[in-house]
Amino acid sequence: MTATDPSAKAPDARYLVITELFQPTKGGTAVWFDEVYRRMGGTGTHILTADVEGADDHDRSSPNTIHRLGLKRYEWMRPESLPVYAEFFLKAMSVGWRNPVTQIHAGRVLPEGLVAVHAGRLLRLPVVIYAHGEEITTWRHPRRVKAMTKAYTSAQLVIANGEFTRNLLLDMGVAPDRVVIINPGADTLRFRPGLDGSALRASIGLQPSSRLVLSVGRLSRRKGFDHVMQAIPDLVRRGLDAHHAIIGKGEDQQYLEDMRANSPMPGRIHLLGGVSADDLPLWYAASDLFAMPNRDVGNDTEGFGMVYIEAAACGRASLAGNAGGTGSAVLHGTTGLRCDGESVAAIGEALFALLDPASDFGAQCAARAQERAHREFSWQAVMEKTRIVCDQLRR
Repeated sequence: MTATDPSAKAPDARYLVITELFQPTKGGTAVWFDEVYRRMGGTGTHILTADVEGADDHDRSSPNTIHRLGLKRYEWMRPESLPVYAEFFLKAMSVGWRNPVTQIHAGRVLPEGLVAVHAGRLLRLPVVIYAHGEEITTWRHPRRVKAMTKAYTSAQLVIANGEFTRNLLLDMGVAPDRVVIINPGADTLRFRPGLDGSALRASIGLQPSSRLVLSVGRLSRRKGFDHVMQAIPDLVRRGLDAHHAIIGKGEDQQYLEDMRANSPMPGRIHLLGGVSADDLPLWYAASDLFAMPNRDVGNDTEGFGMVYIEAAACGRASLAGNAGGTGSAVLHGTTGLRCDGESVAAIGEALFALLDPASDFGAQCAARAQERAHREFSWQAVMEKTRIVCDQLRR
């Protein structure tokens, strides 16, 4: 039995989990909740989530009891999410009355957390809300801030994904003894060292001596992929046969395509779009370094960055930006570097430091990153941390 085997779980927990984001929906948050609760509980744990394409296939293999809801929003309604609140609340009450659940867990503060607080009062159950950081910095409408504050401060426990998010919660008035940090993790069976990425390297024309910088994530300005693209020519001028591959989809696709077309070295930029789940670990293996030098764009920030942990689990060091909560995922000078994500020059210097063939600094960071990821960030380890704090809440 491996450390991340879902069968290596605690006795069946009886949680009512309200989360709009759950697999097969794409994204790190959806993966987080699925991986943790399938390890922490069986049929006694009830998941209230959105009905999405592919849900039936996913749910047949889940040990949890999953309730799929329509969760429709209407633009003409104010707020447009009012039906989502109502559907979550009515289903939570129904499931809570009919089943011996012991706690209500909310995947986000809105709408799930506010629903959980009201349902918890009626069902007389403690409430746990997850906080990710981005929602606190981006949802700045006074009505939303008031609702978030009410939900967070009413919960018996708030799980923050890192120190950055914890500090945001404290600034909102959440009591320190009600906040615990649990970082999200990665599937360390899928993302592991020793995978063969040579075929993927060859597919984009790389030589054995080429140095591939990989970026993975939604194509959004705050990820910093554009600045990595701009830093590649300087790396080449400094003697590195450097290439940059980007995996992801999003609103910045045309922006990045235009940037590539106007690059002095377009042949070194590879926009791969979405890739299969099977190929993603192989792309990490094909790379020499992972880079997502995030920056704040308005109030939009990076709360943690699970992709850094995926890269680390595959034995790759990472470059992150100084903004947001990435310091919990990338330990500066230990598992990679953090730099000013606003500065192409700073990004270029950090990339060179991690790729410099005359130094073993990058290799040392990669080795430490791999060890840390498999020790602290397997889904089994994340589940155990979650189970411990929830067991204490029950006492």
